Amino acid sequence: TFKKLDINDLVHFDFLDPPAPETLMRALELLNYLGALDDEGEMTDVGYQMSELPLDPQLAKLILVSPDYGCSAEIVTIVACLSVPQIFMRPRESAKQADEAKAQFSHHESDHLTLLKAVNEYDMIPDNEKRQWCWDNFISERSMISVMNVRRQLIGIMKRLDIPLVSSDIKGDGSFSSLDVRKALTAGMFMQVAFRQTTGDYLTIKDNQHVSIHPSSVVKNRPEWVIFEEFALTTKNYIRTVTVTNVDWLVELAPHYFDIENFPKCEAKGELEKAYVRLAHSRRKRG
Repeated sequence: TFKKLDINDLVHFDFLDPPAPETLMRALELLNYLGALDDEGEMTDVGYQMSELPLDPQLAKLILVSPDYGCSAEIVTIVACLSVPQIFMRPRESAKQADEAKAQFSHHESDHLTLLKAVNEYDMIPDNEKRQWCWDNFISERSMISVMNVRRQLIGIMKRLDIPLVSSDIKGDGSFSSLDVRKALTAGMFMQVAFRQTTGDYLTIKDNQHVSIHPSSVVKNRPEWVIFEEFALTTKNYIRTVTVTNVDWLVELAPHYFDIENFPKCEAKGELEKAYVRLAHSRRKRG
């Protein structure tokens, strides 16, 4: 927003409540990695488009790249879900029933896709049955209505910015391409990645925070690489709303971020190096 207003010297700007210099530099670095700022700190065309979307930068970038994967309709629904309070309710006295209800929508590789499946089913329910459906499935009607409103607003902005609204649902029955959506999520959220170490716990990439996948996640098979929406510090460090990703996607989609020469030494670095070798081999084969 400051860059859009031609306020370029953020370090010396007279903030009412100035952020720590490290916080400011980290924010500028994030915007540079997302392509919103160039190496001189000037706003790019991508940055101007991102600034039109009332979202966190990574979610805005996610919407911008999603047409490249043929799933912007699915991504805008997921982003709407991430912009409102949790749609799944889990009252303590009915926890077992709530878990069983959520399991109907569960996608074993992704909490994001689990949200998408729930919204897609809600979309198919007649208006006069939606309230009862939410009650039966332990879904917050208020949050779901908010999802609809946010999605409608975002689609309106996408149309104004000429961002194509395309779907991987070729059957028109609420189904989608899990692969395309997960790859799009990776392209937008590549800075929020965790790697499972041989010790069994996860380490966030670059920040080197030891974390665990939150127990509420539907992703139970302890995949090697995940992207995550939220880092939560409670009794221990948790990552919430996770999706299985692929190290080969990471080096293909964000080589500027996963720069091996400047990468901290860790187990993940070895896996990234192997992925770069595979990518180079694949490109040589293609000619």
